[in-house]
Amino acid sequence: MRQPSDQDGIDKGDAKGDVALMSPNLLWGLLETADRIGAPSDDWFAGTGLSRAQVSDPGVRLPDRPTAVVIERALKVLPPSIGLDIGRTQHVGNFGLLGLAMTTAATFGEALQIGLRFTPVVGSLMRFVESASESGTLALAGQMTIAFPSIHRFVAEEFFSSCLALARGLVGDKLRPQRLEFSYPEPEYRATYDEVFGCPLAFDQPQDRLVLDADWLAAPLPTHNPIASKQVLALCEAQMPSGAVPGEATAAVERLLRAQLPQDPKLTDIAAQMHVSERTLRRQLTGEGTSFHEIHDRLRIDRAYALLRERGPSIASVGAAIGYKDPRDFRRAFKRLTGETPRALRERLWTEMARERR
Repeated sequence: MRQPSDQDGIDKGDAKGDVALMSPNLLWGLLETADRIGAPSDDWFAGTGLSRAQVSDPGVRLPDRPTAVVIERALKVLPPSIGLDIGRTQHVGNFGLLGLAMTTAATFGEALQIGLRFTPVVGSLMRFVESASESGTLALAGQMTIAFPSIHRFVAEEFFSSCLALARGLVGDKLRPQRLEFSYPEPEYRATYDEVFGCPLAFDQPQDRLVLDADWLAAPLPTHNPIASKQVLALCEAQMPSGAVPGEATAAVERLLRAQLPQDPKLTDIAAQMHVSERTLRRQLTGEGTSFHEIHDRLRIDRAYALLRERGPSIASVGAAIGYKDPRDFRRAFKRLTGETPRALRERLWTEMARERR
């Protein structure tokens, strides 16, 4: 599947893709793996503005989209299960200041809230957001921070496996999710998923999601330290990148837009539903490091990507589902945002799914 690649992937990125939020740890893990197995990595950084020297500096922060381009290139020469391989080896110490802050919490639930709040301190291409779930459970949906479908599976694998490794480091290896759901087809290395996660798995789902028994939230942490907690949380606040965390306005806009994508609501419409002026909402979103158009584009691409994987909907109906009445407008906008047409993406996705199911 062709996602914006190489220099195209950088030039066509949105504004958020130019913000330096990413920790170099993930790229360093890919480089270490390449070195260990003798895979070529010399051309990974060409045209991205990044370098191997930058990746070796733990204090540096990398822009999202160039990082995604490097990952896309790396995946062409590394084992397909590399995301799980990297994620499963993580432990609390690998999460640095965030990991330390979580260990000082009183309960696992409190530690989880710290993790959700301060994910940008460690930098990631995916974040957890709370999702609707049945009574007695907690559901967390993984959400990509940029639209880059060609690396989605890798990002989800690394993110979910490393987060589960962190959680088990806090409360013990007995922690098992009720189930994990993934939005992509079951890969040929399914056995590795079973090994890493140890819980029921479902593929071809509407979203990437972890469902956990809510009883785990009350589990006490033996490392709880209220004094140290205050100190380390203050350090986390100080290290938060500007505009890294979706604020209340961003979350509200996302929620309203997601429910109304077919109607193509405008900024004025959403502002009215939030009972604020258009100018106020624009200012709030700017203060949170984003914009209405950026959020709208991201949600549209995410939804279109999910629908294009299905064989039922026509291209026109996919466009209509995300607010485009004219299929030609959908085609132009989709190509501008992703680098390929909806039809080309669908054909590539179906080819990949057929290959993975063999």
